[in-house]
Amino acid sequence: MTTTTAGVIFVLALVAALVAVHRPFGDHLYRVVSGTRHSRFERGIYRLVGVNPAAEQSWAVYARSLLAFSAVSILFLYAFQRLQNHLWLSLGLDPVVPHGAWNTAVSFVTNTNWQWYSGESTMGHLVQMAGLAVQNFVSAAVGIAVAVALVRGFARSRTGELGNFWVDLIRITLRVLLPIALVGAVVLMIGGAVQNLSGGTDVITLTGGHQTIIGGPVASQEVIKELGTNGGGFYNVNSAHPFENPTTWTNWLEIFLLLVIPFSLPRVFGRMVGQNRQGYAIVAVMAILALASITLTNAFELAGHGTVPQAVGAALEGKEARFGVANSATFAAATTLTSTGAVNSFHDSYTALGGMMPMINMMLGEVAPGGVGAGLYGLLVLAVITVFVAGLMVGRTPEYVGKKIGSREMKFASLYFLVTPLLVLAGTAAAFATGNNSTALNVGPHGLAEVLYAFTSASNNNGSAFAGLTVNTPWWNTALGLCMLLGRFLPIIFVLALAGSLARQQPTPASEGTLPTHRPLFVGMVVGVTVILVALTFLPALALGPLAEGL
Repeated sequence: MTTTTAGVIFVLALVAALVAVHRPFGDHLYRVVSGTRHSRFERGIYRLVGVNPAAEQSWAVYARSLLAFSAVSILFLYAFQRLQNHLWLSLGLDPVVPHGAWNTAVSFVTNTNWQWYSGESTMGHLVQMAGLAVQNFVSAAVGIAVAVALVRGFARSRTGELGNFWVDLIRITLRVLLPIALVGAVVLMIGGAVQNLSGGTDVITLTGGHQTIIGGPVASQEVIKELGTNGGGFYNVNSAHPFENPTTWTNWLEIFLLLVIPFSLPRVFGRMVGQNRQGYAIVAVMAILALASITLTNAFELAGHGTVPQAVGAALEGKEARFGVANSATFAAATTLTSTGAVNSFHDSYTALGGMMPMINMMLGEVAPGGVGAGLYGLLVLAVITVFVAGLMVGRTPEYVGKKIGSREMKFASLYFLVTPLLVLAGTAAAFATGNNSTALNVGPHGLAEVLYAFTSASNNNGSAFAGLTVNTPWWNTALGLCMLLGRFLPIIFVLALAGSLARQQPTPASEGTLPTHRPLFVGMVVGVTVILVALTFLPALALGPLAEGL
């Protein structure tokens, strides 16, 4: 069997599995976010935090609750890192430096999970488990909650209420993320992933004095990571480490976990608006973009463009030999199409055009299928922009699932779309203007690509690293932390404001002039608008970086 054939079978098996779980898992998600009954344990949490689960919130109150929860989380996680030398299971590690603690606290609370450090030699077990891992759950739940709030905006009418943030957060965490993490951790342990607390004693000193901690609570953190919630890893080499990703079938499982929640959420959208075919249209857009990206990434890497790859017959530099070129390329595409950021190979070592594809995936807004929740609400914003463009073409007020898209809605959608390009391009320019690009390993187009990738990953809350760039400096930790903070919460505010505006509307009955938004024509239009917006925004930067290098 050739490498290409094996890679095709690998991808087809992923597609088949995702298709099989789309409906049942999507229906489970729908029941979780739409149910009215609360378990005894959930009611106990509501009483503990002083929340009335029956009280719904306007978009402004929903946003304030979310921002308050995130602010407290950042402060707690910052203090946790700064005081870790006084904590149990610290492994004798020093406190994290202030700019590093700020960056990491913002990173994990914003669901970015960018790591400037080696996990096994910087963070103790308690900080990893009770700090970072907790945020892996709740930051993902926040993303799903925002997506559900936007869908409620489409589904409801003549109301200012979008649900209750605290109820959504707790339900999603307890009924969706925790059960999958528990089952997935057991499966990974069967595959060979480590799950223990032996790191306090098993330390190996390697040549040059570098210490590597063996063991640790790896399996559970790996599952949390692959659920589309985490770009970090317990070990510095992330999912290339055999303790985190032991075999080729665990590699397949981790990619499946990256994609399963984002690809199932459109089913929730279809059911909540009462038109399942609308959900199928959204998931079709996701699938088209994802398959195109995976195909191109594999094609560029398997072709091995470049003098050295052509001489040796493969582009294996920076890739784990257990997984090879195809499975590494598929992982790279999947991790940047979602907001996970886990890696099983170094994207800096990819061919020029192969390394460009993960950047493009993030520049698309991570909507194919995107992060947990963030992918769905990002794609719905693009659908709003698409119907507005279509309305201009035919000279009528655009509508989407019974809601008119007027100037107010378009302002929120436009502001949502403009945040990330502004952060990426301004951040990259600032790095070069201040001379901080000197920490890049390379110069020329590849050096530009390393800097561009870092800001793209941070601003899109992805968390993957291109490598080849030293970011453990006060400037980089501060700049990337600001990009993560603004890149997460400004779009969320605009999405919730859009949801509130839609929820207050009266439904508009479909007429002969209404654009059908469930047919292949609309699917193609959304794909086209997504690609064109990215091309117009980022093509000049790509032309100076990976495109110039590839040509």
